[in-house]
Amino acid sequence: MAHRDERSSTLDRPWHRPGGARYALTRIRRALRPSVRVEQVPPGEVDIRPDLPVTARDGTVLRVNVYLPPGGGRHPVILCAHPYGKDRLPQRRRRGYRVAMQYRLLRQPSPVRFSELTTWEAPDPLWWTGQGYAVVNADLRGCGTSEGTGDLMGAQEGRDVADLIEWAAAQPWSTGKVGMLGVSYLAISQYRAAGEHPAGLAAICPWEGLTDPYRDLMRPGGIREDGFMAIWTRQLRQDRLSYDIRARQREHRLRDSWWESVTPDLSGIQVPMLVCGSFSDHCLHTRGSFRAFAEVSSEHRYLYTHRAGKWAEFYSAEARMEQRRFLDRFVADRPAASEPPRVRLEVRDSRDQVVSVRDEAGWPPPGVRWTELFLGSDGALAHTPPPDAGSVTFPLRRRAAAFRWTVDADCEIVGPMALRLFVQAVGCDDVPLFVGVEKWRAGRYVPFEGSYGFGRDRVATGWLRASLRELAEGSSPQQPAHTFARRQALSPGEVVEVQVPLLPSATAFRAGDELRLVVAGRWLSPRNPLTGQFPTRYERPPKGAGILHWGPDRPARLLLPVLSS
Repeated sequence: MAHRDERSSTLDRPWHRPGGARYALTRIRRALRPSVRVEQVPPGEVDIRPDLPVTARDGTVLRVNVYLPPGGGRHPVILCAHPYGKDRLPQRRRRGYRVAMQYRLLRQPSPVRFSELTTWEAPDPLWWTGQGYAVVNADLRGCGTSEGTGDLMGAQEGRDVADLIEWAAAQPWSTGKVGMLGVSYLAISQYRAAGEHPAGLAAICPWEGLTDPYRDLMRPGGIREDGFMAIWTRQLRQDRLSYDIRARQREHRLRDSWWESVTPDLSGIQVPMLVCGSFSDHCLHTRGSFRAFAEVSSEHRYLYTHRAGKWAEFYSAEARMEQRRFLDRFVADRPAASEPPRVRLEVRDSRDQVVSVRDEAGWPPPGVRWTELFLGSDGALAHTPPPDAGSVTFPLRRRAAAFRWTVDADCEIVGPMALRLFVQAVGCDDVPLFVGVEKWRAGRYVPFEGSYGFGRDRVATGWLRASLRELAEGSSPQQPAHTFARRQALSPGEVVEVQVPLLPSATAFRAGDELRLVVAGRWLSPRNPLTGQFPTRYERPPKGAGILHWGPDRPARLLLPVLSS
């Protein structure tokens, strides 16, 4: 068949989207006046027992702060453990409180509210003791006031947290049942501990926590992350850790036994779990949260989805009530507590407009219709494969290939997407692929909430090095999975098939909206920290170009999970 080379009609620069200057002004205003409200604790409202010692099984002394409802008695327990310092509380000043710097650097779209007893990404002791719970906030080994040398995300950390749970369950102020709750690392620390099956652990509530450090954050798609990791590891220098995680990230390019050692076995988790799967945290926790929901063995597992700001949502009234409903049922044994929905699904039309919040029976929701859109000439996405072969060449550092589909009927795209490409490298032996799906309406870019408070994100994102294209056992067309175990360089002139998974989303489209697929060799957002997705940054792509091929013998396509309206 005839071959057409589309050299310019499908090229784009997705890091140049309208609205950057106005967005930068809002970022500056929020940095100067972060929308955080800290509540003072009235005298006698909480029984505080600071810096209590807990002896781990090897004799190392860990330390915790305990918060109890006033008046004595026994209470169900909420426990969190982390490397950020249990005593790093908001500092009262003459004019309000000084809060963590992250609230200035990372935008939040709505106010964040908690009490002065609340440490970074932890449950608020004032609110939870008001609901009849005891709260235990623990320094991990080697962190804060705890002794020893920490094993970040390792087996020792899991044993330590299990020991903390058993200690809390045995205290005279405890009913003997413990649940875990917290955001980010305070979610990550729950998985390994739950796999230890400690006596007294009744449930876990990991609120946005990765479960595979290689795939979820440090080398998504085999591409090294250099922005958040650089800042996070500097923050961890205050702790006494057994290894430098940034150095290990650089040394271990493939997913080898070391990466396995810091990845929990989710199938060993049997206690009830409510996991938060955020559609606005693709660069950090989204993939791992949905993986947890799919892979834990618990009969009672529930998924809470949203696309709001991370901290604003965690401390919101609605999220707290869902957390309480879950913990009341499985930790507090309160008869009136109803079972949470299997999946709480939030669907958005744009960053600020929610069109549906509803209960679903599973994930992806029953009724999803997997729909193929084939890449073709002139930047087209169509329901049928193109009759002729074609290609587009894009410089890895300067341009992206773009393809467009005009939505033909109102619908929702709910679930993970998958992209099949046929890729050739020019002037290099590898092509790092950064893939995004965008929504446009009447010629205007429609932004969504993204990781680290980025308010100009796209619908969904995916990553993959073409050289790490080997599929893993259990991979499927709907959710491609890769081994990342061996590198297969591209030879000159070689065209290889690659399957790129895109992370989950839940987005409403109207008839006439444009769905735009972009494929680049560099990150899709601006490098400017005010207009871009600070601190996200990935390793620099090689010089050279990528070529995407399509046609009858190379059926490149985007696979969409569609729910008809």
